[in-house]
Amino acid sequence: MVAPALADALGPRARRRAIAASVLATLAIAYVVFAALRRFSAAGQLEPELWTTLAEPEVMRFLATGLLNTLKTAAIALVLACLIGTTLALGRLSPSLAVRTASRAFVEFFRGFPLILLIVFGFFTLPRLGIELSRFWAVVVALTVYNGAVLGEIFRAGILSLDRGQTEAADAIGLRRGQAMRLVILPQAFRRMTPTIVSQFVTLLKDTSLAFVIGYEELLRTGQIAGEFFQNSLQSLIAVSLIYLVVNFTLSRIARRLEVRQRRRYSAGTIDVAAGPEDLVAVGLPGQGKSGKI
Repeated sequence: MVAPALADALGPRARRRAIAASVLATLAIAYVVFAALRRFSAAGQLEPELWTTLAEPEVMRFLATGLLNTLKTAAIALVLACLIGTTLALGRLSPSLAVRTASRAFVEFFRGFPLILLIVFGFFTLPRLGIELSRFWAVVVALTVYNGAVLGEIFRAGILSLDRGQTEAADAIGLRRGQAMRLVILPQAFRRMTPTIVSQFVTLLKDTSLAFVIGYEELLRTGQIAGEFFQNSLQSLIAVSLIYLVVNFTLSRIARRLEVRQRRRYSAGTIDVAAGPEDLVAVGLPGQGKSGKI
């Protein structure tokens, strides 16, 4: 049995309070849902014809196309973001001051840049600079750059979370720094970070909805088009929301199961971001000796 990591186990009185709070929260949510349904009914939004159009084969195929575009965009952006994130993580841990500075500047700039502005910039501004991007690639590039910066920090933390003995063992058998990173450190770090990557994919998937701003027909945009055509925008957006919930809930459960499996198999601890001079100690800069390795 695993002991609680962040707090002590609840006592009898605290458990009773937690149960009472859960019951009150459930009742409050039920009341809000009931009040919303009453308002919908009074406004005529519960009329059957407004909902049955969503079950028509043409509408379902149209929404499925939007969902497929969302999944395709998110999957490609995640793969590219992982490549950029790995490069940035290695750059942040590089012995070269120039590489570390450039990598950190990239991470800090794009991690703090609003994603919707990146999408708009990629589609409307880059063509003025001679770089033509379709709606699809404008969204993919924006998601890749933004999530690449985020994953760069996650990957760096994953690398630093490994025991220093891994690098010492690789050094003992004669592996160079690049070989040790490629053959020993990164495979273990990626296994440990798999649940976090899946969780980030959930965020990335939701972020694809921002593509509506340039008219890319992902799930949200197809829901808007269907709602405008059949004059049931509210119902269409509710259907789209439910689809997002189902997909993201499934991915979240997968991430949770992977996390439990990783902890049981590898006894992996929490991944923490250690920023600052300790990064330089972790990667072993020239002249630091064995104690400066991971």
